[in-house]
Parts: sequence; C-alpha cells; structure tokens
Amino acid sequence: MMENSLSLKHDFFKYVVPSVIAQWVYALYTIVDGLFVARGVSEMALTAVNLSFPFVSTIFSLSLMSAVGTSTIVAIFFGHGQHKEGCQLFTQSIVVQLLAAVPIIALLMPRLEGFAYFLGALDGRTAELVVEYLRWIVPFTPFFLLSYSFEIMLKIDGFPQKATAIVTVGVVGNCFLDWLIVIVLKKGIAGAAFATSLSQGLVIIFYLQHFLSKKGRLSFQKFRFSLRMMLRQMRNGLAAGVTEFSSGIVTFIFNQVIRMYLVPETLVSYTIVSYVNSLIVLSVTGVAHGSQPLISYYYGKGERPVCRTLFRYCLITACLFSVFSTGFCYAFAGPISQMFISSEQAVLREYSVFVFHIFALSFLPMSLNVVISGYFTAVERPYFSLAISIGRGFLFLACSLLAIAALFGGDAIWWAPLASESICFAVAVSMLWSMKGEPLGS
Repeated sequence: MMENSLSLKHDFFKYVVPSVIAQWVYALYTIVDGLFVARGVSEMALTAVNLSFPFVSTIFSLSLMSAVGTSTIVAIFFGHGQHKEGCQLFTQSIVVQLLAAVPIIALLMPRLEGFAYFLGALDGRTAELVVEYLRWIVPFTPFFLLSYSFEIMLKIDGFPQKATAIVTVGVVGNCFLDWLIVIVLKKGIAGAAFATSLSQGLVIIFYLQHFLSKKGRLSFQKFRFSLRMMLRQMRNGLAAGVTEFSSGIVTFIFNQVIRMYLVPETLVSYTIVSYVNSLIVLSVTGVAHGSQPLISYYYGKGERPVCRTLFRYCLITACLFSVFSTGFCYAFAGPISQMFISSEQAVLREYSVFVFHIFALSFLPMSLNVVISGYFTAVERPYFSLAISIGRGFLFLACSLLAIAALFGGDAIWWAPLASESICFAVAVSMLWSMKGEPLGS
C-alpha cells in the first residue's frame, strides 16, 4: 500500500488531500439540504434541519467509531503482513453495523414526535417539521452507517482518490435530487431528507462494486465473531466517534442555551455558523483520518521516527488551514449569511455576521485538538484521545457556555467555543508531554 511511494511527504498528501476533500463533500450533504430548505421552504424549516442534526451526527459518529477503530487495527495487521485477519475484521465490522441499525429504527420510528421535542422543537409547528424530516432519515440509517465506513475502509485499501470520487458522486446526486424533489416537485423538507438518504444509498452501490470485485487487498471473508476484537475496535475508535458525536452535542447544547438566553430567531444564526464550523471540523478531521492509515502502518512496523514526522506534517497542515479559515470567515461572513437569510431579515443577517466573527476565533485551537486526538488514536492511545474528545465536545464546552451566559449574558455565549477549545488544547499538550520518550520522544 505504501512501500512503493517516492517519499513520506508524497504519501502524506496522497492520503490527506483526498480525505479532506471527502470530508468537505460529506459536509455538503447537510449544507445543501439547508440551502434548498431555506430557499425552497422557509427559515423555520431550516431551523428544523438544524434541530435534526444531532441525530444524523450520532449515526455518523457510530459509523466513524467503527470505521476508525477497524481501520487502525487493519492497518496494523497489514503492517505485520496479516492480510487475512484484516479482511475478517473488516467483514465483522460491516455486519455489526447492519445489526446495530435495526434497534435504532425500531426505537425511534414510533416516537418521532416526542423525539422532536427532545431535540429542542419550540412549538408544534417546528416539531411537525422535524418529524417530517426525520421520517425520511431514520429508516435509512443503514445507508448512513455503511457509506461512511466504506469510504474510510476504501482509503485503507489504498484507493483514497477513488473514495473521494465516490463521495463526490453522492453529493452531486444529492444536489440534483434536492433540486428535483424540493424545488421542482415542491415536496418540502421531507423531500430534502429523502434526497439525502437516497444519495447515501447510491454511493454504497459503488463501494460494494469495489470490495466485491476484490480489486484491492480488502474483501469480504467468512469470519468467526470475536468480542475481543470488537472491543478493541470500539476502544480505538471511541475518541473519533465522540469527536463526530460532539458536533451533534454542541448543536444540542447551543440550541438549549439559545432558548434560555436569546430570542428564537438566533437559532437561524447558529444554524448557519454551525454549517461552517462543521466544515472546518470535518476538514481537520480529514487531515487526521487521512494520515491515520500511514501512522498506524508505520507504527505496526515499529518505525517511530516516521510516526513523529507524519504527526508534525499534520500539525503544520492544521495550523495553516485554520488560519486561512478564520480569515475567510472574517472576510465573507456577510455573503455567507446572505445565502441563507432573505433580504427582508437585515437585522438577522447583521447578527449572524457578529456571531461569525467571534466563533471563527476558535478554529485554531480546535484544529490542533482534533489532530492531536487523531494521532493518539493512530498509535493506540485511545484513552488520551477520548479525554480530548470528551473535553472539547462535552465537559469544557458545557461549562464554558453556562458560565459565560450566567456572567456576561446571552450574547456572550459565542465566546464559549474559544474558551473550551483553549482549555482542551492545554490538556492535550500536557498529554503529549507525558508521552515524551514514547512515540513522540526524541
């Protein structure tokens, strides 16, 4: 997979660039839905999509936990030359995810209205829109689980560009279906959800064609279920899953705090900012996930200096990207807000720009936290990685939000991401220092 590459830096960009692009494309699934819903239905419907996001994020986090945990072990297996064991673990992972989808669907489908209020619906009309959206998302849970897993495993198989191409086909299909179903056929928010689910199913066909044709080293093989391996997968992938899950939790927490301290219209501002924030988080996650097969492979071979070099590349890339992203948001906060908010809502547009300018300051510490967490996962330090993910996704953010809102008022809550990410970065650096002399030691 990697032995014939001309240089380590070439390997790094060969895997990271397609991974970042794939993450951008994944982010577009939600953003495209938001654009078509805002313009083709209403701003209230856009709020319903935002309220539904924690569920979609939870499904992706389960998929990511399985895929990253599996890919880490498979890459180490490949580094040891154990190809059959890698294929068996891959097959077990896919089967387990399919089985996990059944109780999720069975539990939620009869309880969608109550679930909508749990997610933060403010009134009966908003809850109705959330139910409309989720009714065409929840039954397709297997599509969402497998599409993400297959994309990551295809990169492990040595086809990062092909994985990106398939994901791109999916988002182009989603755009076309959104236009057809929402704009042309006037099917509203339910049509947007159906378009997203259908496009997820489309990409699975292409992934299956690859793995069933046995063009790479990964293929489906008979396996004997191993609880020990499944627990090892979960341990290694838990931090990545929590990182993805935290996007939904962050949205959920912000929605609740906004309801407590601000007017409901500001949910629209947060929805727009959260789209951009998700794009930045996914981009840096792409750097972490793209480098993970390389780091795990060389870690399996016992080549620690190579692991350190790859980690340094990750940090530099994350820093440069986050600085560019912050500058971009400062320069184009106005035009971005105008894409979602009609000209009649001038005050809401102006407030959204205010939110953008504060929120963007959190991008640098956030990027470094995600990359450091990804490195810990790649070298099988799952508890360090998990601590970072829980800190930035739950503990530090919730504490920062509540403390800042109580001390400085509702409009100050937008500083909470910067505060929580900065605290988490200090914790991450201390963990790296504690590993001096191990994979990072000189």
